[in-house]
Amino acid sequence: MADLIPAPAHCSPDTAGRTSIGAGTALEARPGTEGVARWLRATVGAATGLPLPEADGRDDRLVLSIEADLPPEGYRLVTDGRPARIQGGSAAGVFWGAQTFRQLLGPDAFRRAPLRPGREWELPRLTVEDAPRFGWRGLMLDVARHFMPKEGVLRYLDLMAAHKLNVFHFHLTDDQGWRIEIERYPRLTEVASWRARTRFGHRASPLWEEKPHGGHYTQDDIREIVAYAAERHITVVPEIDVPGHSQAAIAAYPELGNADVVDTSALTVWDDWGISANVLSPGDATLRFYEGVFEEVLELFPSEFVHVGGDECRKDQWRLSPAAKARIADLGLAGEDELQAWFIGHFGAWLAERGRRLIGWDEILEGGLAPGAAVSSWRGYGGGVAAARAGHDVVMCPEQYVYLDHRQAPGDDEPVPIGFVRTLEDVYRFEPVPAELTGEQARHVLGTQANLWTEVMEDTARVDYQAFPRLAALAEVAWSRLPAPADRDFAAFERRMAAHYRRLDALGVGYRPPTGPRPWQRRPGVPGRPIEGPPPNR
Repeated sequence: MADLIPAPAHCSPDTAGRTSIGAGTALEARPGTEGVARWLRATVGAATGLPLPEADGRDDRLVLSIEADLPPEGYRLVTDGRPARIQGGSAAGVFWGAQTFRQLLGPDAFRRAPLRPGREWELPRLTVEDAPRFGWRGLMLDVARHFMPKEGVLRYLDLMAAHKLNVFHFHLTDDQGWRIEIERYPRLTEVASWRARTRFGHRASPLWEEKPHGGHYTQDDIREIVAYAAERHITVVPEIDVPGHSQAAIAAYPELGNADVVDTSALTVWDDWGISANVLSPGDATLRFYEGVFEEVLELFPSEFVHVGGDECRKDQWRLSPAAKARIADLGLAGEDELQAWFIGHFGAWLAERGRRLIGWDEILEGGLAPGAAVSSWRGYGGGVAAARAGHDVVMCPEQYVYLDHRQAPGDDEPVPIGFVRTLEDVYRFEPVPAELTGEQARHVLGTQANLWTEVMEDTARVDYQAFPRLAALAEVAWSRLPAPADRDFAAFERRMAAHYRRLDALGVGYRPPTGPRPWQRRPGVPGRPIEGPPPNR
């Protein structure tokens, strides 16, 4: 089998040798595949120097087509004769086939300009037939803790596409920063997108970076990101966190907070890590404010799902707040947990009225969840199991398996070590579908995603280090129909990764080498929070 990642379902090599493409090779884009043809010319064409002109009569050509016998994201790639063919059940399937075609050309096909113009490019003669296991193959990127400029986000969309990942969970707001322009509420970017300083390392670290940090995406930036993702068959799911993780918004608009408990006018955008006690007030004015936010969000993001956070909402202020107590009494609720469920339920119904679906972290199950809402199960498998049994769709992203901010190895060389050791092999042996679910319940598992929380990732180089190579393993878990975790051939995956590292090199990805961090990837003297021993199983 060719050294493909993720591993395809079927790969049938032809022992007759290799074929080639060159300056005379044409590209025939049949109806529905025009976008894939544009991507091939702009990306693979730029790397190879091949013009890939449009033509449908010559033998030496690559034919793109949509075929009814293939599943929507499935593809068939045939290079055992002329013309070569990339067929898909939809444009998305053709695009994933084009990603495999690029891998077969070799690592230099991942560069931005040709190293040796005019060369012929060899391909193995084979047939690949493939389709993904899951429809949700995702990456969550936190740009609230450390802002990633637009160009970095576009680059990560390209990296996702190269690994056949198709959902970009865009974590846009938190205590430490608000990153999306909302035109009716300008202080969200004027005030809430900047903090005065930043703690360097874990929250126990004594180190501070004494300069402002922040930034935001304009609405046109967001439109560009969404369009760029769509061209790569990636759906962008925005996250606007409520009712917790909201100190930045309250700093900009103090009336959103529990002003009957604390002086919200004195709050600033949080400069520390952890869970802020400053949460949204459950009053009508807060609901109307966030309805205004979500109205603009829906105009920018066409995704079926909108993520509302819902995690780690500290209830101390609600317990002390006369206004919150009155709301609980008026609604006949049992307490603050049900108040949060009511808050989330309000936006679940509001989104449903507009043809969208709410998704949130697994805390939203507490107190009940409206029909149609979905859950991101992060606190182990338990939330996902409970949600699936209750008939809710689930994205499995348990912290102890696929939180890529967790350290990759033991030892003092790991930069700002956080959490459990989660090696490349650990991620490769992650199974998204809990064994205790029945077949009917398991159908509620939409898929899986890796999460990148950026408290200790101050720049794109640190994000690269934490993401790769483990994101390649997660991509194979999400795409390929692998055996049970204990039976997976990790040695074979490592052999294929040897080729894949060369692709990552060509893409300029600052991954963690198998032998350990390079000197410039280390952060000596910056405290982390390593947790010793194996993570809990559930």
